[in-house]
Amino acid sequence: MYYSIRHITRFRYSAPIHESVMELRMQPRDEGRQRRHSFDLTINPRAQVIQYRDYLGNTVHHFDIPGQHNQLIITAQAMVELTLPPPLPDALGANAWESLDQLAQQGDYWEMLAPSHFARPTGLLADLAAELNLQREADPMTTLRRLNTALHDAFDYKPDGTKVDSPIDEALQKRQGVCQDFAHIMTALVRQLGIPCRYVSGYLFHRREDHDRSEADATHAWVEALLPELGWIGFDPTNNLIAGDRHIRVAIGRDYADVPPTRGVFKGDARSELSVAVQVRPADEVAVNKLSLAEPELPPLTWLQAEVEPETEVDLLRQQQQQQQ
Repeated sequence: MYYSIRHITRFRYSAPIHESVMELRMQPRDEGRQRRHSFDLTINPRAQVIQYRDYLGNTVHHFDIPGQHNQLIITAQAMVELTLPPPLPDALGANAWESLDQLAQQGDYWEMLAPSHFARPTGLLADLAAELNLQREADPMTTLRRLNTALHDAFDYKPDGTKVDSPIDEALQKRQGVCQDFAHIMTALVRQLGIPCRYVSGYLFHRREDHDRSEADATHAWVEALLPELGWIGFDPTNNLIAGDRHIRVAIGRDYADVPPTRGVFKGDARSELSVAVQVRPADEVAVNKLSLAEPELPPLTWLQAEVEPETEVDLLRQQQQQQQ
């Protein structure tokens, strides 16, 4: 399946600002069953973009806009091909836990086993683990499938129910959140079982017949767990799915702190407004509808404000990031 992806991010400022410095993780990965056929990035105002790979293999684009401006528009477009993964077994063999422990010990997976910024043990997480009777069941696949479903059923999906920097305790207390929260909670629980687990930032192609809970016009997040003989397998607790040919991977990390689609700072005395539009379509549908490169209407995702001292560089990490819905 070929997918055309358009991701437009717009920052509007209440007064002219200057010295916008931004890094992006928006380019889909090119590996395994996923092939990236094209990627194009447009910045307005124009800026020289530097590209590099981080230590996890994610492509990072970095730019600086020194002149005054009252808005910043970032347009990323990609064409990606996904092949259907082979069927997964419902369960693994009798020695799967032993094989997994050997795999985790022999490989360089310590970062995906240790607590991280957003995926760390808390008292409320321990309460949830007890409520779900979280333990190593017959085999790792059975355990992960059950946990994926249990988290989907235990939490309500609510757009904007949490913030981009909310700790997992906020979602645990409210029993609601967005895909970012679901992924962080599952990551923390899976690591407690001794299973290497990582956070995945990307996109999900939504079809009406699938009844996905996550937002269609936003980025998406899920987790990948390491299993013996199978490798990294994706689990989407927001939608109670095993990642397949609708999940488009952009970046992997310990948690969201490693892979925000945008992260930046600016100088100026201004409030900022963020709006995001994401469009994922099958390539044949794009061709039939002759989808142009015109900018689609941007539905507001988040309204964020901050008081900034003039001529003082302030880290507006919260204001310059997109929550994954």
